[in-house]
Parts: sequence; C-alpha cells; structure tokens
Amino acid sequence: MVQPAQRILVIGGGISGLSAAWFMQQQGHDVHVLEASEVAGGNLRTLREDGYLVEAGPNSTLDSSPGLGQLIEGLGLQSERVTPSALARRRFVVRHGQLQALPGSPAAFLSTSLFSLPAKLRLCAEPFIGRATTEESIASFVRRRLGREFLDYAINPFVSGVYAGDPERLSVQAATAKVYALEARHGSLIKGGIALMKARKSRQLETGPSGTMVSFRHGMQQLPEALAAALGNRLHCGVQVDLLRRDEQGWQVCAGERHWQAQQVILATPAPVSARLLATLAPAASEALAQMVYPQAVSVSMGFAASQIAHPLDGFGMLMPRCEGIDTLGTLFPSSLFEQRAPAGKVLLTSFIGGRLNPAVAQRRDDEIAAQVLADIRPLLGISGEAEKCWITRWPAAIPQYELGHLQRLQQIDTALAALPGLHCCSNWRDGIAVADCIEQARLLAGRIG
Repeated sequence: MVQPAQRILVIGGGISGLSAAWFMQQQGHDVHVLEASEVAGGNLRTLREDGYLVEAGPNSTLDSSPGLGQLIEGLGLQSERVTPSALARRRFVVRHGQLQALPGSPAAFLSTSLFSLPAKLRLCAEPFIGRATTEESIASFVRRRLGREFLDYAINPFVSGVYAGDPERLSVQAATAKVYALEARHGSLIKGGIALMKARKSRQLETGPSGTMVSFRHGMQQLPEALAAALGNRLHCGVQVDLLRRDEQGWQVCAGERHWQAQQVILATPAPVSARLLATLAPAASEALAQMVYPQAVSVSMGFAASQIAHPLDGFGMLMPRCEGIDTLGTLFPSSLFEQRAPAGKVLLTSFIGGRLNPAVAQRRDDEIAAQVLADIRPLLGISGEAEKCWITRWPAAIPQYELGHLQRLQQIDTALAALPGLHCCSNWRDGIAVADCIEQARLLAGRIG
C-alpha cells in the first residue's frame, strides 16, 4: 500500500539530516531542511589549496551497509567515488618511540614485537573467561579478556583515533558493539573471531574496521554538496530554530519570525541542541541528551616535500597510545591512500590532538598546536625541516562520547519521545558516529516513517 505524502521538516543539515531528507524525498514526501549554519554538511569539510586536498573532518568512511551505496547511486556519484590503495590495510602503532605495524595475519601476530611474549601467552586464557554480568567500560572489558598490554597498545590507540575518547569511560556495549557481540554470542573474542574468519573464508585478520573505505574525487564534502544540490530550495541555511511545539494541526517549528508547519519533524542536531529544543516538550529526553559529552579536538594537516620525510608512509597512518606520553592522538597519511591529495613530489599528513583525555591542548594558540604536533611526529617519521603548508581546524564539540550509561540514556530518550508522535531523532549521538552509520540510520528512519 502506498503511503500518502507528508510534509516533513528536518532540523539540522549535517550528513544525518541531509541523508534523511533525501531518502524521504525519494519516497515522494514534501521535505524541507532547516540548517543553522550558512553551509550545510556539518563536519564534512574539505579544503583545497595549492594542489592539496585537505579533509578538516572525516577523511573517509566505510561502505559497510546499504545506505551509503544507495545514496551514491541515487546522487549519480559512482564515477566520483574513490577507494584507497592497498596500503590502507596497514596500520602503525607507536611503541617505545618506534612505529610497529599491527599484525595482519596469525603468523604476523606470532612474530610481531608490538606485543610481548607474556601478552601473547595471556591470550591463551581468553576463551576460558566468562561473560560480563554488568555494563563495562572498554578498558575494563579489555583488561579482563585480553590483559593490560592489549589495552595500552591496541585498544587505547584505536579509541583515541576513532572517538578521541577515554576507554575508562566509554561503554563497550555502546561504543564498540561489534566487539562486545563476540563475547555475548560466542563467549570469547577468539572464538568469535574464528567464526567470523570462517564466515569470510579468509585467514586475514581484521586490524581495522570491516568494510570498503570510500572517499570522493573532490573530497568528503562532495557528498553533502551533492545532497544539497538534490534538495535545491528545500534546504534553508542560516535558520536557527528557536522553538518546537505541537498543536492540533501537527508540529510547528519557529525560527525568529519565521514559522513552518509539518506532520513529521526529524531532529538531526547535536545532543546539546536537541536537549534545548526538547526542554519543555520532553524534559526526561532533554536531561539524557544534556548528559552527553563532546570533547574538543583539533585537526592539523601539514604539507611537506616528500624528500623531507624518511618514513615511506606505507600505511593508513599511525596511532599514539596514551602510555607513550605523546600529545598527538594519531596521524593519517592521506596522500598515500588516495590520489591527488597532494601535488607531485609532496605529501600530506593529517593529525589530531585534544580529545577527552587532553582537553587543555585545544586551548593553545594555533602556532603552539602546530609546533606540538610537529614535535610529536618528527622523530617517528624522520621529518626534516618545517611544513611548507599547515591547515588547522578546531572542533569545539568534536565527537559524541558513548560513555557508561549511554544505552540507558537512549532508552530514556526513546521512552519520552514515544509520547510525541511524529517527532524523531537521527544523529551521530546514537547508533554510530561514522558517516556511513549516520546515512544508514537515516535510511532506516525513512523506512519506518514510510
């Protein structure tokens, strides 16, 4: 049965809101997007200068669910989609001031010096450790199942690189649900990992997230630009929503003197904004949203002549465990992954600093931050001289943290919103922070609305 078209308002023009609007538009609905900034796209921001293509936000995403593929095909971006070189499978971790490649096969794991012999032997006990009975932090979960060394040199740097977060605070069930599921389903990470490898009929270990890495010829911002073009005059930028209320006609959205009426409203805004808009309508949901933390982080991209760097940059990038005492969280090698990220004879490095465990660093001046990043990565990569180009982007509220109690907060939000038919939330503070996660949740929401 074909559902009748509805008037739908999406508040927030980041990738979640734009995707939700596009999927709803494909179903024939009358959709409008209200975005507070002058340009839609949220954290997907690409800079182009002197032959460099610099991602100020996410450098890529994983094509691991149907939504992204549907979006790319529907927007006619198939020819613009780019995938990385084979080097993307190789990831480095710093140990004792040296780069060590994460092992990519069982044989490589046995021979790697990244983990000590006692740490490897400690794994023998993992299949015999019982399941957790209460919610755990990522740190507690990994210490219990794998030991301290794997926390320090495998999981901690991953958490820093993905969430800019604190593994002692992040919920393993919420932030790393696929890892937690291995214990929940198989009683063991090793048993679960073997089952996955058998299912994939491969001996390759997954040392990074599963799925095909994707970017675009002109950078990640090309995706929201294409969505904005598809929405046309139904995208309204520079609109700061002040009030959301419900009456007998449906939903009213107010921004100053401007008013919109709709049957359905999708909140695709960061948690603090959603909390403000729901303060009167749904106090319990507002309270839960207000508890969500967004640490500050800074993206620092630097351009060098290739001759300035001794390391071959033959990988995805490098992660710095907190126990190494390095301020910088991690560094990507974009010009090794994708073509045309740097001019001929040049290389591009993108580093991240700040986060939940080092908030003070984001308060420093731009030149101080750039100097700190260069001092951190210079000995690791054998860099001589100074960067010829430097781009700094500050993210005052970078990534929502799925900390302990997150799933309970989501349940509190869902319960409160159940009393408000026609009001929905779609944002990276729930169900995944990655670009592809946001798109997939937008697709699923559009399917539920019908």
